[in-house]
Amino acid sequence: MTTFRISEAAALLGVSADTVRRWVDGGRLPAERDEHGHRRVPGADLAAFVREQARGGAPAEQGERFSSARNRLRGIVTEVVRDGVMAQVEIQAGPFRVVSLMSREAADELGLRVGVVAEAVVKSTNVVVEVSDPG
Repeated sequence: MTTFRISEAAALLGVSADTVRRWVDGGRLPAERDEHGHRRVPGADLAAFVREQARGGAPAEQGERFSSARNRLRGIVTEVVRDGVMAQVEIQAGPFRVVSLMSREAADELGLRVGVVAEAVVKSTNVVVEVSDPG
């Protein structure tokens, strides 16, 4: 079974290692000790934890929304390039850089500019999945 060091789990979740340690110590996230005494989080338990966190829904200040899209990345707008018709918007969402192409009109109506907090909502039938080691 795949297990993750505390630092690896933290990187996957986009939080600090201290946060993961608090979750483990508080019983929110299961972990076991390896032969060296280091805590390791079983992959299945980490996946279940992430799923449960995702089911928590949007923060209350965002209000209720209804959408079939499930992939939401909240971040800060780091660049907006506009031309006559189109706009390219870059959002840094944790460790992820998301680039969106949209009409200039849409970018203007949304008030997108550097420093604005925005949410990238991704719905796609074509998603490439890669792993570093399939074994």
